[in-house]
Amino acid sequence: MSRASPEPMQVVKQRRDAALTALVDSVPYIRFLNISFDRRGDELTGVLNFEQKLIGNPFLPALHGGVTAAFLEVTAMMSLNWLHLWPKIESGELDPAEMAAGHLPRHPKTIDFTVDYLRSGLPRDAYARATVSRAGRRFASVRVEAWQDNKDRLLAQATGHFLMPQGTENGEEQAKGEVAAKPT
Repeated sequence: MSRASPEPMQVVKQRRDAALTALVDSVPYIRFLNISFDRRGDELTGVLNFEQKLIGNPFLPALHGGVTAAFLEVTAMMSLNWLHLWPKIESGELDPAEMAAGHLPRHPKTIDFTVDYLRSGLPRDAYARATVSRAGRRFASVRVEAWQDNKDRLLAQATGHFLMPQGTENGEEQAKGEVAAKPT
């Protein structure tokens, strides 16, 4: 009895990259802020690619606080979504080609998000990495840290709570908050 040979690593990497690209491209604000993601296995690092339009205070100059908060929130949301979808992508249940065609699972919804600004953001690229503290079926808690030149000198940190998307196994009506009719 012979086992099926594993997929070539290049095929696996292409599938993972295609799935991540489809997820990122599904949020226009990510493209507007010019945020990209560096993927190493199942871990994501968000990269806020510097552009002049991101400056909030031209006299310092410093990154706009709203840009910093949005960057942290997007990184937290994408990292949580990636963790949630990783098993489905690996098993082949989610097809990256279908995802690129717009057939995407829903993103987690933000319940609350608290940002601690630790220092002014300089006019250069910033990086962020999120850690999922808890991810249940309905609720998730995520911590995220952002830095620029030195990971030990954080630019900002945040904690967020997210409502996890409910799959179609419960029915679309229930996921939208409508009450399902009980059979009589």
